[in-house]
Amino acid sequence: MGNMIKLQIGKNGLTQEFIENMRKLFVNAESIRVSLLKHSTRDKAQVKEWAERIVGSLGKNFTYKSIGYTIVVRKWRKARENIENK
Repeated sequence: MGNMIKLQIGKNGLTQEFIENMRKLFVNAESIRVSLLKHSTRDKAQVKEWAERIVGSLGKNFTYKSIGYTIVVRKWRKARENIENK
């Protein structure tokens, strides 16, 4: 998948600082894999909510795929308006 960076969300949960850090990392990265640690959440609905919040904050050039308690966020060159997120 090219240049992938790995991040973790811990007991503080998803914060605005975390999203800003992701925005800065996407300057040089094609995708970022975010692992949710046990202390952050064990609720699958919250994982999807956080993934949508991340992609919504980053913009239209980003999509996500959630696999268990891992979220993979990908940056595209063009805006992806008609893609359904999983």
